[in-house]
Amino acid sequence: MSSSKLNLGCGGRFRDDWVNVNFTSTGPGVIAANLGEGIPFPDESFDVVYHSHLLEHFTKPGAADFLKECLRVLKPGGVIRVAVPDLEAIIRNYLLALEKVRAGIEGWDHNYDWMLLEMYDQVVRNQSGGEMARYLFNETIPNKQFVIDRCGVEVSNLIAAGRVIKSNTQTVKLSSTSYAREIFGMLRNPKGWREKLLRLLLGNEFEALQIGRFRLGGENHQWMYDSYSLGKLMADCGFIKAITRDAKESYLSTWTSYNLDTEPDGSVYKPDSLFMEAIKP
Repeated sequence: MSSSKLNLGCGGRFRDDWVNVNFTSTGPGVIAANLGEGIPFPDESFDVVYHSHLLEHFTKPGAADFLKECLRVLKPGGVIRVAVPDLEAIIRNYLLALEKVRAGIEGWDHNYDWMLLEMYDQVVRNQSGGEMARYLFNETIPNKQFVIDRCGVEVSNLIAAGRVIKSNTQTVKLSSTSYAREIFGMLRNPKGWREKLLRLLLGNEFEALQIGRFRLGGENHQWMYDSYSLGKLMADCGFIKAITRDAKESYLSTWTSYNLDTEPDGSVYKPDSLFMEAIKP
């Protein structure tokens, strides 16, 4: 382990000069690990621990356990930097949209709809992408710039991906005339056989199984944070000097050069984020 900087839950946003960990490997050198079971490194291994839009996927008790793990692997004086969806900003924007739509100001009904999705969809959804994906994959998004200004490059990429998927979609009709072919297909695909057997055994309850699998899969948000609650959680877990940052501010003088919270052109990757840092005593 040559780097003293750790990027947890990195997804597709990782750096060669950092140690990058994700639940599944997403690129060369990215370590696969279940972070819910701990951080797979010895005590006091890193000068910096960073994670973006990861903490909200832990339950409230699980988030405390995870931050204590971050504290454990940091060296004394080391910095933790956390980015999460900003609950306060979401609520303030929701209230603004509500005020505007009640006043009958044109276009704000769409902004109101989007802010409701930001608040609730990633908590209540029962399938990947949820209502947010449905909204972003529409042929026309009437408040597209508002949505991009709120959520940044990631949402812009999702909108573009939705266009590509729609243009390439073809209807595939599966033949069900050959019972033998169906049986042999099940035998060649054990997972498919297992799923069909479960569907047969569970009947109407199979859908509940699918929902349970999804909700335990990690996509849903389990908790949300504002600067007060996240700062208090950091302090409760043993960190000191918790401070709210913007995407470019940091205890680390070279932070912007890593382009984790920012793009090379200086734009913010996830402008809907709350950024906070703290130090291990």
